[in-house]
Amino acid sequence: MRYGVAFPQVEIGTDPAVIRDFAQAVEELGYAHLTCIDHVLGAARPDPNVPWSKHYTRERMFHEPFVTLGFLAAVTQRLELAPAVMILPQRQTALVAKQAAQLDLLSGGRLRFGVGLGWNAVEYEALGQDFRARGRRIREQAELLRLLWTQELVTFEGEFDIVREVGLNPLPVQRPIPLWFGAFEERAVRRAAQLADGWFLNPRMRPTEEDGQLIHRFRQWVGEAGRDPAQVGIDATIHHGDGDAARWAAELSRWRALGVTHVTFRTMDAGLGSIDRHIEAFRRFKEITVS
Repeated sequence: MRYGVAFPQVEIGTDPAVIRDFAQAVEELGYAHLTCIDHVLGAARPDPNVPWSKHYTRERMFHEPFVTLGFLAAVTQRLELAPAVMILPQRQTALVAKQAAQLDLLSGGRLRFGVGLGWNAVEYEALGQDFRARGRRIREQAELLRLLWTQELVTFEGEFDIVREVGLNPLPVQRPIPLWFGAFEERAVRRAAQLADGWFLNPRMRPTEEDGQLIHRFRQWVGEAGRDPAQVGIDATIHHGDGDAARWAAELSRWRALGVTHVTFRTMDAGLGSIDRHIEAFRRFKEITVS
């Protein structure tokens, strides 16, 4: 099992030195990866149909993942960098392929590229994309991304993208870059089982019997797609919450029993205040992983 942390997007502030020091402290603690949430725009008010949208209004700060992780690639040496997740269908596929390839190149092959559908129709509208077509589009995008990351010249004609004898230069270090899907609903989880190198679980999932059954079904769907479940990773989240280390340890033990390959510790919205307190929480959690 590999352990990582979630970049505290909405609490870290705007000082580049603080962002640098945070990532370096995480790496020095021995964590393997750092994940980063994606939101381009925040609406003026929450969507009443989406309970968690109150966390994603204009009042909450979100650093752009590609630029932020590019910056962090330059100030770290081993830390895997993982957008978790980039909302892929609201973006141009070829441009995303280029940006991801460049980040992978400049980080020395440390990108694990998490993508997902998102839920915020406001962002899709502002970025000129069809919110209703996002499921069909991400399936096509996954195929095209892998072609662009592995072939010098690509010709592809799909429902949404057409490219004719074009290619990226430079290509990424990893060919292809690991492509992980964030998926919450059953249809999206099935799609991840068919297409993804790994699955970012819904951060609200817990290692309960019910959620464990979904993980079991996911592995079944991977097998039905003619793929080896042992080769498809799963990344689960443990939240800091009230700081109960005994709960962290219990959840970690249950995630291990369910066979997840990665665990990401998330400290946002725990009232920690200073970044030093976030880092101290990461230190406490790391002690559990080696006990």
